[in-house]
Amino acid sequence: MNIALVAGETSGDMLGAGLIREITRLVPDARFEGIAGPRMIAEGARTLYAMESISIMGLDGLFNSLRHILSIRRDLAGRFIARRPDVFVGIDVPDFNLGLELRLRRAGIPTVHYVSPTVWAWRRYRVRKIRRAVGHMMTLFPFEADFYSRHDVPVTFVGHPLADRVEDVPAGEARSRLSLPRDGRVVALLPGSRNSEIATLGGPFIDAARRLLDGHGDLRFVVPCATPAIRDRVHQLAVDRLPADRIMLLDGNAQLAMQAADVALLASGTAALEAALLRTPMVVAYQVSDLSYLMVRMFSTVKHYSMPNHLLPKPMVPELIQADATGEKMAAAVAAFLDDASRREALRRALSGIREQLAVGADAHAARIVVDTARSAP
Repeated sequence: MNIALVAGETSGDMLGAGLIREITRLVPDARFEGIAGPRMIAEGARTLYAMESISIMGLDGLFNSLRHILSIRRDLAGRFIARRPDVFVGIDVPDFNLGLELRLRRAGIPTVHYVSPTVWAWRRYRVRKIRRAVGHMMTLFPFEADFYSRHDVPVTFVGHPLADRVEDVPAGEARSRLSLPRDGRVVALLPGSRNSEIATLGGPFIDAARRLLDGHGDLRFVVPCATPAIRDRVHQLAVDRLPADRIMLLDGNAQLAMQAADVALLASGTAALEAALLRTPMVVAYQVSDLSYLMVRMFSTVKHYSMPNHLLPKPMVPELIQADATGEKMAAAVAAFLDDASRREALRRALSGIREQLAVGADAHAARIVVDTARSAP
């Protein structure tokens, strides 16, 4: 079985690695080729281009590298149409993959898309292109599957792999593992895993921490850093503004940091979902370029941005977006949780059902769909 696939970001690489591993259990001699990250390569995928070559950082990143990205997509389309894989799997990066899937499907190659674009949230008109390009959509969240069913797109909710892998660690044990005191209060700061996010949110996050210390002298801050470069940048931002004994920089360990924390202040994205799965009270903040934000506002069909607010029966997670993402407002939102134990507990209770909803064996479920699609092709 020959499977073509494309992933363009770290999160897609993780999904792709789990998918390849489970497909290989079902079809031991399956071969995988396309664009893959290090985790997918370790599972046996052959990559034709570096994954970073198609990483698109919002509208600005698309404009800056559009010509190169389009040339890669044309080359892949030609290769795959000539080699005729049994199935193509586009893993997220919809701005790249949907156009590729459309060409391949028109050429008679079955297509599966893994991770729904946020078409339910903005630019809803894209569902027409998705219907033409995607033979089967695999969604991470149940409400997305409901959306596609209403729009006549074949779809399966497969669950979220992150929910399958979350480890339950009590707060006291998490603090011990991180060499944090068990007493006192802890705030986890997660301003993002990309340099662009640290450039916009790093300063306000540190400012929020400094303001929180003024009214909460027992606080300690723990900052999981995705890369050494991000750790160095956060250190530069914090060194003159926070006492050294009040902030701990970690190499990774984001989940453990959130489990150790009373409250997490984090950038909107995967970290918000992780916090929800861990039942950690959180405040979500985010900033993008003025152009990207204008486009979102023009085409958005939802009022909230963070995933937990879409999964909860009613929105409960504070969101500070764009001009509201200031140190002053972040500090006030975090303090509202720190000063009200009943509010923290209410959010923990509300979040408790999300993991059970999403932990349904995503890797294996998705692998069966891909294999069945390949085998049922004429």
